[in-house]
Amino acid sequence: MPKPRKKLKPIPHFRSHEEAGEFWMTHDTTDYLDWSKARRVSFPNLRPSTATISLRLPQGLLDELRTLANQRDVPYQSLLKVYLAERIAQERRPVRALRRSRARA
Repeated sequence: MPKPRKKLKPIPHFRSHEEAGEFWMTHDTTDYLDWSKARRVSFPNLRPSTATISLRLPQGLLDELRTLANQRDVPYQSLLKVYLAERIAQERRPVRALRRSRARA
């Protein structure tokens, strides 16, 4: 038997983002919004947040990285990010395949 729909409260008008933030921190959105009608959206042009790190590399490894980056005409930091992302994806593939095979069993 489907649940009866509850009457939604009207969303108040806020004078500032801070006032809105304070309100939503203390109120349940399900009293104001019907989340069953929500749609998934994507924001393809948002840049992912980044964090600055300090990384110590052997000088020879850094020199090799800079040489490879120079050959490709890209900054060495960008090339390092590509290499890290590729390796992480490679490392994750066996784990995902294992999870899928277990799910089928």
